Amino acid sequence: MPQKNHVSWACLISGYTQNGMPDEACNLFKGLICAGLFPTHYAIGSALRACQERASISLKLGMQIHGLISKSPYASDAVVSNVLMSMYSSCSGSIDDARRVFDEIEIKNSVSWNSIISVYCHNGDAISAFDLFSRMQREATEFTFTPSEYTFCSLVTAANSLVDCGLVLLEQMLTRIQKSGFLHDLYVGSALVSVFARYGLTDCAKMIFEQMYDRNAVTMNGLMVGLVRQHQGEEAANIFKEMKDLVHMNAESYVVLLSAFTEFSNLKEGKRKGQEVHAYLIRSALVDTKILIGNALVNMYAKCGDIDNAWSIFRLMPCKDIVSWNSMISGLDHNERFEEAVSCFCTMRRNGMVPSNFSVISTLSSCASLGWIMLGRQIHSEGIKWGLDLDVSVSNALLTLYAETNYINECRKVFFLMPEYDQVSWNCFIGALATSEASVSQAIKYFMEMMQTGWRLNRVTFINIFTAVSSLSSLELGRQIHALILKYSAADDNAIENALLAFYGKCEQMEDCEIIFSRMAERRDEVSWNCMISGYIHNGVLHKAMDLVWHMMRGGQRLDGFTLATVLSACASVATLERGMEVHACAIRACLESDVVVGSALVDMYAKCGKIDYASRFFELMPVRNIYSWNSMISGYARHGHGQKALKLFTQMKQHGQSPDHVTFVGVLSACSHVGLLDEGFQHFKSMDEVYGLAPRIEHFSCMVDLLGRAGDVSKIEDFIKTMPMDPNILMWRTVLGACCRANGRNTELGRRAAMMLIELEPQNAVNYVLLSNMHAAGGKWEDMAEARSAMRKAAVKKEAGRSWVNMKDGVHVFVAGDQTHPEKEIIYEKLKELMNKMRDAGYVPETKYVLYDLDPENKEEVLSYHSEKLAVAFVLTRKSELPIRIMKNLRVCGDCHTAFKYISKIVNRCIVLRDSNRFHHFDGGLCSCGDYW
Repeated sequence: MPQKNHVSWACLISGYTQNGMPDEACNLFKGLICAGLFPTHYAIGSALRACQERASISLKLGMQIHGLISKSPYASDAVVSNVLMSMYSSCSGSIDDARRVFDEIEIKNSVSWNSIISVYCHNGDAISAFDLFSRMQREATEFTFTPSEYTFCSLVTAANSLVDCGLVLLEQMLTRIQKSGFLHDLYVGSALVSVFARYGLTDCAKMIFEQMYDRNAVTMNGLMVGLVRQHQGEEAANIFKEMKDLVHMNAESYVVLLSAFTEFSNLKEGKRKGQEVHAYLIRSALVDTKILIGNALVNMYAKCGDIDNAWSIFRLMPCKDIVSWNSMISGLDHNERFEEAVSCFCTMRRNGMVPSNFSVISTLSSCASLGWIMLGRQIHSEGIKWGLDLDVSVSNALLTLYAETNYINECRKVFFLMPEYDQVSWNCFIGALATSEASVSQAIKYFMEMMQTGWRLNRVTFINIFTAVSSLSSLELGRQIHALILKYSAADDNAIENALLAFYGKCEQMEDCEIIFSRMAERRDEVSWNCMISGYIHNGVLHKAMDLVWHMMRGGQRLDGFTLATVLSACASVATLERGMEVHACAIRACLESDVVVGSALVDMYAKCGKIDYASRFFELMPVRNIYSWNSMISGYARHGHGQKALKLFTQMKQHGQSPDHVTFVGVLSACSHVGLLDEGFQHFKSMDEVYGLAPRIEHFSCMVDLLGRAGDVSKIEDFIKTMPMDPNILMWRTVLGACCRANGRNTELGRRAAMMLIELEPQNAVNYVLLSNMHAAGGKWEDMAEARSAMRKAAVKKEAGRSWVNMKDGVHVFVAGDQTHPEKEIIYEKLKELMNKMRDAGYVPETKYVLYDLDPENKEEVLSYHSEKLAVAFVLTRKSELPIRIMKNLRVCGDCHTAFKYISKIVNRCIVLRDSNRFHHFDGGLCSCGDYW
């Protein structure tokens, strides 16, 4: 052009700006100034928009243009001022400069108001934006200021960021928009639908959606996202189905649709629908061209439980971003493929990807599940380098990792170094302290602090704190927390009710348990039933526990392994064989007989109820065994005096690749003790540390002292105790005193010392005085025995009476020495007299040394004749039966009764199984399974 005027320059600057060429527009504007021409307001407006496109790099030029404008007639031009506000907002990020421009406009129009409101909205200052909007409406009485659709869109989006008053403002905005006639506008309606849906007001969102004249994919996506967040996946899929022929779908529409399938009530149906969409996306060639669709497919399959398909899609993706890796790692962790999740994270790092907080959280979760504390610590260190430790969710994942691996000190450090907390942080920390025996009281302390700092308690908080309160068995504190639950209206939550059942059951408040359980009605689950059954068992009410089991079965309630194992353990603890066999039948009907937990409990129950043959047979039939199965069988053999079988099974256990633990060695050392294998016992004891890396505990040292005592090496006990790395406790001193009792008066000095320590530690326990008295009686030191008995009377303690009992069809029959209370006492004593005569004819001579009183020989024989176990066996023999006789005794059987039972088993030709406080004795044909070594 030979001649260029203001219009020529303005047109070309505007053209460059509108066609996305801001650099050329800015350079041309500079050329205009250099040519000595003063730009028109159109040229200035276009140049400012170009500066806005270039953001901060053109701030200086924009400020220079602002200076130029201030010297020109355009200083108060509304159009130019509006563009200046937008430029400052984009280039400097400063609202102050934009606000200064707005305040300098002498005559403001609707565009001015709308521009400044949009600036505040886009910069996240929603409160100031609404203040300006209110002022705009107040001043509209003098001038006509009409909010545009862009203003309404900005304000609706801004209201969503206000936590406290956002919903109230939105409802007011909806009324204002309806009056303005913008409800049917595409952009305003889409914004309203999206925001109301995000608040969970899906009915309101759908109402607006249906009233809109024009809708597009953005509108539909906003509604679907809200429905998905409210777990209404089926409804979201139906919206897509209705709209698919009415609007042009974009990639985001399919991403939202795929996420909807993960919220189906039936995940199998969700997966099937997802596969249909997957097939369509393959036909449409969208899978390989859009990374976000590949990511959505990985996420959909992973959350629907098909992790193999998710992995296949991930592996075939031509391009992967950080979201792809996050989705895959999270999916593997969600589907309990923990090792693969960790491996995937390591592969991502090798590929040079910097992890985000999401991938770190999922990987730490997998490490926690695997117990991989070393790798977890490495990721923690890496997270600090990346600055991810400042993210509250990452810190929460670290709290969980250290809590689940029992690193409570590290858990404390993470918590105290967190720059900010959320509700999850407090719950994780309190939960970690509650499950650590040494930190239970601190859990309560931080629970109080959480309340004092204003955090709202939720179901997880209450469940965690009840774990701590249950450990302390603090009934008063528990009732206070129960009152808090009622205050928070959380008492109808199933998990909290279960926690209350467990707590009150442990505190022996079964009446409270029964009230809560009766109110649960339809909310009862397996945990509820198990808590009630465990509570009854813990409180010694076995018959009510069994009644609940029958009630569960009659009501069609599924019996799980925990229920059966709990009841079997209770049957084992009180040696109720008949009840135990009934529960075994329940396990068979529930198809849980092959469950390893139930199987282990059955082995333990049969062993403790005297049926070691049943226990052995069932153990051999178990398809899968764990450490508890092996331990139960080894301990069972030891308890029944089959030491060689126990040691042979220990060898088989190692051959099967099962590493022993501390409990295993208690059984092994007990087996050696019961059969007198002194040298072999010491070999196994040494192997604990040298071979298996297990530091012997006090119970293992106690077993060795018992072994020395039974073998008669009482003199070596004192030297052995000196080798212990810990101080002897009550168990150890009682074992020492018991060993001295068996030594027939040898090494009474050690026994006296052990008794003094026991009386000092437990002055109210009658067993300590009785053992001391028995030791003196065994050595014939009657004066010392009388002194021990006198000390017991002064301490005002009562000796537990020796009792024996038998289970018959008509109930449990209990006997004490010289019992005269049984309704069939005449028949019992007649039968006992008959037995005594037959025993004497067979060569039985009463062993009067076991009468722990200084009496005449005739009186001693009479005392021995009426021991409780003899009365019990005589009573059973008054009934017609050929089944083995099973007798339980709360104390150790005396030597005379042991000899008598051997004679009785031969005379009546019946097997007699006697369980005393130490072990089982099987008498058959005049012999005992212990080989008289007990």
